[in-house]
Amino acid sequence: METNDKQLLRGGQFLVKETKCEDVFTPEDFTEEQTMMKEAVMEFNDREIIPHKARFEAKDFALTEEVMRKAGDMGFLSVAVPEAYGGMGMGFVSTCLTCDYISSGTGSFSTAFGAHTGIGTMPITLYGTDEQKQKYVPKLASGEWFGAYCLTEPGAGSDANSGKTTAELSADGKSYKINGQKMWISNAGFCSVMIVFARIEGDKNITGFIVEYDGDKPNGIVLGEEEHKLGIRASSTRQVFFNDCVVPVENMLAGRGEGFKIAMNALNVGRIKLAAACLDSQRRILSIAVNYAKERKQFDTPIADFGAIKVKLAEMASNAYACESATYRAAKDIEDRIAIREAAGNTHQEAELKGVEEYAIECSILKVAVSEDVQNCADEGIQIFGGMGFSEETPMESAWRDARITRIYEGTNEINRMLSVGMLVKKAMKGHLDLLGPASKVQEELMGIPSFETPDYSELFSEEKEMIKKLKKTFLMVAGGAVQKYGPQLEEHQQLLIAAADILIEIYMAESSILRTEKNVKRTSQKEQSAQIAMAKLYLYHAVDTVEEKGKESIISFAEGDEQRMMLMGLKRFTKYANYPDIVDLRIEIAEKVKEENGYCF
Repeated sequence: METNDKQLLRGGQFLVKETKCEDVFTPEDFTEEQTMMKEAVMEFNDREIIPHKARFEAKDFALTEEVMRKAGDMGFLSVAVPEAYGGMGMGFVSTCLTCDYISSGTGSFSTAFGAHTGIGTMPITLYGTDEQKQKYVPKLASGEWFGAYCLTEPGAGSDANSGKTTAELSADGKSYKINGQKMWISNAGFCSVMIVFARIEGDKNITGFIVEYDGDKPNGIVLGEEEHKLGIRASSTRQVFFNDCVVPVENMLAGRGEGFKIAMNALNVGRIKLAAACLDSQRRILSIAVNYAKERKQFDTPIADFGAIKVKLAEMASNAYACESATYRAAKDIEDRIAIREAAGNTHQEAELKGVEEYAIECSILKVAVSEDVQNCADEGIQIFGGMGFSEETPMESAWRDARITRIYEGTNEINRMLSVGMLVKKAMKGHLDLLGPASKVQEELMGIPSFETPDYSELFSEEKEMIKKLKKTFLMVAGGAVQKYGPQLEEHQQLLIAAADILIEIYMAESSILRTEKNVKRTSQKEQSAQIAMAKLYLYHAVDTVEEKGKESIISFAEGDEQRMMLMGLKRFTKYANYPDIVDLRIEIAEKVKEENGYCF
């Protein structure tokens, strides 16, 4: 679909403007080129990664490096890199698609791949000078060199700007000496280039540097031993110590004190790519679980025929479907925003930076939602396998261990929850997003007399779309009330922010699922999309429950007396179906579909 055919909302506007189903991108919209790329990546995963799962689990770091080189030979490391620097120059959707289908074999490779193509390469392509890009990016794109990203320190994790690593200018002004310690550095064991963040003198903000590393000429760089981790066992993770490491001044990335900005924007890209990297794992876990449940018999019956197992299969499928729908919706919005900026005369660098930054709220939403869903999916996978699921002989326990890190890196889920609401409020304060107008209308509606007419919900999704509108009103009621009460001090009320974020997340995920299905029904039929309709309805049902719970928690935390009573009545109104869906029937339909197709088939 061409950019100019659709109304492209700005980041966060999904809350206050209606999105037409024709305006969302879905996995069913992949171009021929994207479908070929997807097939090539899946074939690579099936050939080079999945058969060697045991070696990855046995901490075979050399294998990770070897497979990364093969991925470089195939061009998979260069998908997002502009052609001018040796890359394929493909769009943002193709970048996410590659990340999606290459990541499900093992979290070890997925982490190495994500760290290299994202935070290891992107800071140079987005912030580097032309000289820096010409020098480093082609080698990173081909897999001749690998990248690492040195931000976290023993005392600086979520508070990334508080790092103690220093950079001191030499007397002749030609180089900086870097001293300090970094930890949890992915790819440290086999990288040639590090993006290192350090503070110059007493600067308020850190500065980024491109630091070359050669084990034969370490230049004051000492690597710690490989960390022994719960999961992602063959992903190289080490501490990195800098002792008078000399870096030429021309290797400063962007300007002095710009490091915090680089770090934050690199993480925005990392967040949506992390969401993409969790998608195929969910599909694969579900497919393995379905096939096991069909073969495993208890009481002379395949356990897949038991209602208790059908619940699990249906919920796993619905969550995977929503995650897929929301991730590709956001990826295409970013791609379209980049295209608009390029058409307006921005350089590719500026366009990509601003395009991703525009949807930073959605990137945080996706990071949280998809990382939590992949963990739940793996957890239920273990449960379906029963005692066997706990054994290293089956793939479920490693999937569960690998999934656990996704809620921590690229900013913890707690930080991302608070960020999503904080960024939304900041956008409203800057006038980039009108939250105040819609929030005031909700206040007026609460004061008015509700309509007791029964609407006509005969059309597909008519009630579901009305429910989404009401959930948006719930968020505006809660966020509006909280901003009025606390103003700029809102960020100090973390429990309230986290509860509001859960409402925001469920709205985006549920709406994405419904819009994708509605779009596909229009080009096929309700009969063909019957299981997808069931998944969209089931996901929304749970979303409404979450919104009701988190809305109540929020309201009673900041409102009292008549205001509280009025808001709680509003919450009840905004989370009430006219016709509740029969979720037992919905689950049965979804479970039967995945059983029939031997796995995730959407």
